[in-house]
Amino acid sequence: MNKVEGLHHLAVCTANMKEQIEFFTDKLGMELQALYWMHGVENTWHGFLRLNDESSIAFVCNPEISKIPRVLGESHAGNPGANSAGGTMQHLALKVKNHEELMAMRDRLRAKGVPVMGPVDHGMCCSMYFAGPENLSLELSYSNEPINAEAWIDPEVVELAGISAEELERYKNPPAYADSGGTVAQPDVSTSSGPHMTNYPQGAYEAIMNVPDEVMFDSMESDPPVKVSG
Repeated sequence: MNKVEGLHHLAVCTANMKEQIEFFTDKLGMELQALYWMHGVENTWHGFLRLNDESSIAFVCNPEISKIPRVLGESHAGNPGANSAGGTMQHLALKVKNHEELMAMRDRLRAKGVPVMGPVDHGMCCSMYFAGPENLSLELSYSNEPINAEAWIDPEVVELAGISAEELERYKNPPAYADSGGTVAQPDVSTSSGPHMTNYPQGAYEAIMNVPDEVMFDSMESDPPVKVSG
């Protein structure tokens, strides 16, 4: 059974935290939930904007990010149909309840000077598209019912992707896994197949991954930056 229940947060790097907060609060009406020094990361802020009580859009900001070039077609797609490098975010789709709320959001965006394309009926969902700061490609969508895999998995694309019939069945119905109550030991980082996190200083990744689990749990500051009475 799938234990992943939804989005907790999606983190996006920004060179201008205030600009992103201004856009997402003013243009989209999202509430600023948190803005603090990112735990365990030097000279870096973390900002959270509320989607609901369980989900947020998060931003990561430090002075070095402004020195990294944004290259359309490489680091950023720039629109919902353009390319960017494998592993990068092509676009971010945010959910609304229904068509009425989609149109209300279009009115809000256009009234605040943001051009919007759509809505477009995709069958599985209805969407509209617009841009955010720093070449973010954004979408608002709703679906009237869950996606029907039998109708929306195209056999031609399955074949082009090199997926066999047996693999497709496994992808549609992942096998159950009996967990071990959190007792499985860390694999040997030097020999495990991964994938592995990257962009750490030499030797730091192996050191971090070999910190005992019980030590790692209490290794970060966990108190909020502001004491709230009551």
